[in-house]
Amino acid sequence: MKKAVIAASAAILTAGLVTASPAVAKSGPTAPQGQATKLTKAVTVNGILKHLRQFQAIANANGGNRASGLPGYDASAAHVARELKKAGYDVTVQEFTFPFFQELTPATLTVGGESIETSVFTYSSSGSVTGPIIPTNDVQIPPGPEAGSSNSGCEAADFDPAPAEDAIALVQRGTCDFAVKVDNAVAAGYDAVLVFNEGQPGRTDVVAGTLGTPKTVPVSGLSFEQGAEFVAAGTPTGTLTTDVESDLERSTYNVIADVPQSVLKKIKNPDQVVVVGAHIDSVAEGPGINDNGSGSATTLEIAKQLSSTGVYKGLQRPVRFAFWGAEELSLLGAEHYVANLPEDELSRIYANLNFDMIGSPNYARFVYDGDGSDSDPGPAGSGEIEKVFTDYFDSKGLASEPTAFDGRSDYGPFIAVGIPAGGLFTGAEGVKTPEQVALYGGTAGVAYDKCYHQACDDMTNVNVNALNEMGDAAAFAVATLGLSKAGLYPDGSRKAAKQGQAKVRGKVPGTLAQR
Repeated sequence: MKKAVIAASAAILTAGLVTASPAVAKSGPTAPQGQATKLTKAVTVNGILKHLRQFQAIANANGGNRASGLPGYDASAAHVARELKKAGYDVTVQEFTFPFFQELTPATLTVGGESIETSVFTYSSSGSVTGPIIPTNDVQIPPGPEAGSSNSGCEAADFDPAPAEDAIALVQRGTCDFAVKVDNAVAAGYDAVLVFNEGQPGRTDVVAGTLGTPKTVPVSGLSFEQGAEFVAAGTPTGTLTTDVESDLERSTYNVIADVPQSVLKKIKNPDQVVVVGAHIDSVAEGPGINDNGSGSATTLEIAKQLSSTGVYKGLQRPVRFAFWGAEELSLLGAEHYVANLPEDELSRIYANLNFDMIGSPNYARFVYDGDGSDSDPGPAGSGEIEKVFTDYFDSKGLASEPTAFDGRSDYGPFIAVGIPAGGLFTGAEGVKTPEQVALYGGTAGVAYDKCYHQACDDMTNVNVNALNEMGDAAAFAVATLGLSKAGLYPDGSRKAAKQGQAKVRGKVPGTLAQR
């Protein structure tokens, strides 16, 4: 998952005590309370856990993971498609190809006989390089809160020419895509690249990310402390070894489910499609039960209950359920879907809801910041979607807080073309603060999900209270957007949405490949 947790954590550290999110939008959609409540009650933790246990069984039978391009993903997608067909949906399996990547053995880095903690970057090459570790000429140590984001490695001039023998470039996270830093290092003659974290709040641990496409040199991440130590040491000699499998092309799938024609033909606003999405794939390192079994299991259960309760017979606009592949490799499934929709189909998408990691064991209640109160706003209508969630939590006496709306999950391709979006998140590798413990419980100083992107992200790594609260909020939002007669706007029109699309069309959101 390409998480917004880093920005969220930084905001938390500076904001102090967080209360229930303030409502900025003046109005938002409302749905018939009986129908919305009916769906919310029907979506239960037991129903979500049933799907999670199936995902765990699939991972157990397929090398411990459900990563796109591997058998565990194919079995997971097949399970989702079967369940949706049984529930009466019209199901489409959308195949696409992507550059595959898998780490075969953990990366190692040794300096002066000492083993250093490191994490290989997605789309690194395999190899072993021994040589001086040479930092760029613009690293920021100490970073300081006033320093801003590091520009290390973003310009060709940041690198001294590599010596004739093998050499390892040391760059700092920040500002530009990781791939840009690596390409500049290779152009300067370096044979491997180490990326150390930025040092800002929430950006100190060993950094990991994706390079977007396969590279020709080994690339791995370090903590800020370790990178700063290397800089202070001058040019220590080290050996970086990576062992990966990377294919330029492998197939995977999105699973798309539409309400049946018998329902669709009775819908008043068939050209206002609400896309409800979650990614099915895990990383190759583990079964991905929280990331993102929690989101995809919840979305699947909402789809099933929307059908079995008959709530979808009252829909004012179509609800389309989308289960994305290859999210962990830079949102590739959602990118493929949006990029390949004909213009007339794209214009029919009214809103996107995204549920990515909503069962974190040490959870907080994060809502994507659609109105821009704490970060950049989303397209017109995103603030109204945020308000659906915050109003729901307020009505239950549950605190929530915004998380950066920066395109780092599958909603990113939608907001890039001006489609309003929103969703929920319970935290990843960021650390819970004492102020958040007062609001949500849990443990201060510990990650929201200590097993993020690890083998221990299994059935022991989900919080049933989080699944209960976030699952109900997700179901309520689906019902609200689907059943509301007025929709996102007071007059029920698309005018505001189209104006918002015109303003942001062509804007490309960030991914894990940047900063």
